[in-house]
Amino acid sequence: MARVRAILGLVASLFLILSSAAHSFLGWDRMRDQLAAAQAPPDLAFGVKVGWLFGGVAMLAFGLILLALFVRRFRGESASSLPAVVVAAAYLGFGVWAMFASDFDPFFVIFIVPGVLLLVASQR
Repeated sequence: MARVRAILGLVASLFLILSSAAHSFLGWDRMRDQLAAAQAPPDLAFGVKVGWLFGGVAMLAFGLILLALFVRRFRGESASSLPAVVVAAAYLGFGVWAMFASDFDPFFVIFIVPGVLLLVASQR
């Protein structure tokens, strides 16, 4: 069962890494276009860009940290669950909040699923 949880963690880690690229490249292009259409001032658009791209970098960092953790677990080595639990809590907390704040827009399941996978994978 530990091996199955390690595989779930690897899948979730890879999802975070891939979604960071989608968020940073594809997501920013759409956001930039929306800001231009709304005629947002350049300093506002730049501020949003910085925060948006930092979100992508943070997702990449989370994914790489968790990938290292779950590779160790897959090999049968001991590794602390704390990073996985912290990231799982962040993704779950944000996803649940965003679902409620958006009147249950199903898009935000994209945060809940990896959070649940990481929570399951982090169990010993």
